[in-house]
Amino acid sequence: MIRFIKNYETPEQAAAAARHHAWLAAHAQPLRQPALTVIGPNSLAFERIEGRHAERGDLLRLAGQLGDAHGTAWVRDLRPVSLDEPHTFPDGVRFGDYLAVREVALRRRLEQGYLPDRGALHAMLTLLGKTAEGPTAFYKDSNPRNFLFTEDGTLFTLDTDDLTLAPFGYDLAKLIATLIMTYGPISPLVIEEALSTYNKAAGRHDSRLGTTDRERLDDFLALHCVLTAPYAGRNGYRFGWPIQRPRLQGPA
Repeated sequence: MIRFIKNYETPEQAAAAARHHAWLAAHAQPLRQPALTVIGPNSLAFERIEGRHAERGDLLRLAGQLGDAHGTAWVRDLRPVSLDEPHTFPDGVRFGDYLAVREVALRRRLEQGYLPDRGALHAMLTLLGKTAEGPTAFYKDSNPRNFLFTEDGTLFTLDTDDLTLAPFGYDLAKLIATLIMTYGPISPLVIEEALSTYNKAAGRHDSRLGTTDRERLDDFLALHCVLTAPYAGRNGYRFGWPIQRPRLQGPA
């Protein structure tokens, strides 16, 4: 078997990625992954898959798969889990919580100059808190590079380095934002269709899971605008902000 080797800075990072891979395989089966064949001290060896990364035309299929995977994981493992605190599963997999991980990142964006002042930071932290409600899904950074389509159309998902808890719809917003940043604008009607596809797929598992509306999706997109700002011009992100910048005003 031809392998793809991914190296990590520390043994802890490699071990965490391996545990995440196993958790997704057990609890989010709609996400097909390359087989993990060897776990080394600072590296993981995966089955090598040849194919192309996701494009704009793949959005609806990906939205459906994400909704199905999030619904499956909620039914199997995430139903009792809260968004506002880290969670360690019985198998030792630990997911960071939705709020604290992103609060740290938003404060870092202020230090890096991607937010103009503390008022803007307050506005983004308020928006983050507003979105921290509802059933718990997971986030695995659904950018185009983390999906691979083989020649026969089989879809694989890649990269299990940084899984966290997140609300339903948050990872769909990351996919939409990064597709636009990579390939250019997507029609609002197509975004609406993608959201509907996601909701239908998630809602088949439980009616409470298919309720993300466009306002909530736009809130997630506003957060991703700031959180992905340092990567503009890198990793294939050739286009500007995918949506109008959020109004960054608020008390200091």
